[in-house]
Amino acid sequence: MLNLKSKVLGLAAGAAMALGSFAVPAKAQETIKVGILHSLSGTMAISETTLKDVMLMLIDEQNKRGGLLGKKLEAVVVDPASNWPLFAEKARELITQNRVAATFGCWTSVSRKSVLPVFEELNSILFYPVQYEGEESSPNIFYTGAAPNQQAIPAVDYLLAEGVKRFVLEGTDYVYPRTTNKILEAYLLAKGVKKEDIMINYTPFGHSDWQTIVADVKKFASAGKKTAVVSTINGDANVPFYKELANAGIKATDIPVVAFSVGEEELAGVDTKNLVGHLAAWNYFQSVKSPVNDKFIASWKAFTKNPKRVTNDPMEAHVIGFEMWVKAVEKAKSVEPDKVIDAIVGVEVPNLTGGTSKMLPNHHITKPVMIGEIRADGQFDVVWQTKGLVPGDAWSDFLDGSKDLEADWVGKKCGNWNTKLNKCGS
Repeated sequence: MLNLKSKVLGLAAGAAMALGSFAVPAKAQETIKVGILHSLSGTMAISETTLKDVMLMLIDEQNKRGGLLGKKLEAVVVDPASNWPLFAEKARELITQNRVAATFGCWTSVSRKSVLPVFEELNSILFYPVQYEGEESSPNIFYTGAAPNQQAIPAVDYLLAEGVKRFVLEGTDYVYPRTTNKILEAYLLAKGVKKEDIMINYTPFGHSDWQTIVADVKKFASAGKKTAVVSTINGDANVPFYKELANAGIKATDIPVVAFSVGEEELAGVDTKNLVGHLAAWNYFQSVKSPVNDKFIASWKAFTKNPKRVTNDPMEAHVIGFEMWVKAVEKAKSVEPDKVIDAIVGVEVPNLTGGTSKMLPNHHITKPVMIGEIRADGQFDVVWQTKGLVPGDAWSDFLDGSKDLEADWVGKKCGNWNTKLNKCGS
């Protein structure tokens, strides 16, 4: 793939125009196009629409600063409509028809898995802003959301320190919850939690009838051991889930829920007065006090012309990813993917919590980890935070097939280097 790209760059302009998948029409040279690949309809619109909006804000702000490489940025927005195969079609459309320089998008891991081969085939760049299950490292994807060691593992450590003995791993039925829970189950067993003290359940996207499941959770928690729910429920299914918790009289003091996919945006559609004390694990909360966050929140409310609009963790991931891309383009003096991919590793930009984030050779970034407690107003009080930044791990230390692997796209040019066999590939 990379060799083909180099050959294309070495061809004369006329020959390059003949290779449609790599050629850039004269019109495309007038602006630098940026792809936005987020669901604006369907079950994931509740979470993804705001990510489209923040990307529009970031592009607008960059243009007000003079654009990039002397050109204006142009947003190209598509709606894959929470349809996983459609994500791949829309990604191909952005790259081959719209000629975007980079794409910012996806939420679910199934959507990312759908587009990954497209970005690799066409040698384009995707910035993925949401926590995920790890077990992946692509030369064309930059993972600005949390890996399991930057969210799931610290959250379970927090619950264990709080005396939790029984765990309900409740998730939506797709790759992220299943893989994350596989990692968490192995981790909990290694920590001495008994297998019978771990309950695992999955429901489809958009699931709405939670009465029986919540009753089962309540029964599981009646064994006399402190119980918590670790939630990897995604999308609009969270609204009826939390409503049913309240209907069942489950309070955080009884069975705390720590969520990995519920932030300020999702809680905006829920009556939170009965959810006070439940938890979420993220790397950013709107309530974090820092000058850079205060400025970002003010800019967001002004851009959307809505003082009630909230911010959340995946938005911060897009802020970080976009600024890293801008810096890498400026460093490379080009938007050509190979040059940007080489230039971006090692780039550091401010995060919104008062620190910095750095792009690592495994295409993950450094992050703080925070546990937030839901307030009555739908915001979070940070009740725990790591002392420093945690580097994202592409491969889990707790799975037999992964613990010997590491990703290094700089020195080894490999996403799954086997440290025991000393070769690329497991």
